[in-house]
Amino acid sequence: MTAKIFIDGEHGTTGLLIRDLLRGRHDVEVVSIAPEKRKDLAERKRLLNAVDLAILCLPDDAAKESVAMIENTNVRIIDASTAHRIAPGWVFGFPELTAAQSELISNSKRVANPGCWSTCFIALMRPLVNAGLIPKEFAATTWGVSGYSGGGRQMVEAFETAWGTNANTKFIAYGMKLAHKHLPEMQHYSGLTHAPVFTPSVGAFRQGMLVEIPLPLWALPTPVSGADLHAALHAHYAGQRFVSVQPYTHEPPAELDPEALNDTNSLELFVFDNPKTQQAVLMARHDNLGKGAGRAAVQNMGLMLGLAI
Repeated sequence: MTAKIFIDGEHGTTGLLIRDLLRGRHDVEVVSIAPEKRKDLAERKRLLNAVDLAILCLPDDAAKESVAMIENTNVRIIDASTAHRIAPGWVFGFPELTAAQSELISNSKRVANPGCWSTCFIALMRPLVNAGLIPKEFAATTWGVSGYSGGGRQMVEAFETAWGTNANTKFIAYGMKLAHKHLPEMQHYSGLTHAPVFTPSVGAFRQGMLVEIPLPLWALPTPVSGADLHAALHAHYAGQRFVSVQPYTHEPPAELDPEALNDTNSLELFVFDNPKTQQAVLMARHDNLGKGAGRAAVQNMGLMLGLAI
């Protein structure tokens, strides 16, 4: 049986990618709204209630509006916005979060797709908090750089037109109000008592992402080594298809390319440390449109509908 999918917001960056990923598949049928009816609430409501799965690629308020319009209890939902990531009744769509998460997603009708930044931070921090290597009260900080596609259509247009012609615009720091929209889920699903201090940035490349978490090992209440951190991450993600922990070594690479995993659903995790200074850095790399958005949604779609991933 072919599953019917409606991508509400299919003309945005994430929606376009999901539509492209589903094109040519024989196990799903993508249902689209006529261009002249994109702002017709009655038509959107009809389509939202006529499919097996609705994928919402919308701003938060619009996503909430779409959810409210779904009256058919058989319709499953994947929300790619931040609107429902810690909301009661919604399952967080990071299948590798715990041993039971994939099954929770499979059995759920309401799945909140993770954000690109939060996927990286949670993937690194949650297993270490669970293992007791990092206390829940740890004062975490995190920093990263993303391709400009993570900012949506307006940022894409800015980088590729006006900003793209300015040789001085190569890098933008933002989030200095320390209230980034991904912070609630970053705190909630990492298991930390307090949200991390998070100052993201955008580079002059379309997609790709690096996120790092510095760790002053000397400040932890019990002795922890880089090898301990790596072992805990390796044990947590053993056997996972899309998340891999890279080999632990005292000779780290000279550089890490944020674009290395573009056009994949892969997430790579790294541990680097200096025993002499008792410092470590955790790093994550993925495609912000891949495991950080559209490809993650397709992975969750497969789990929810029992389809190939």
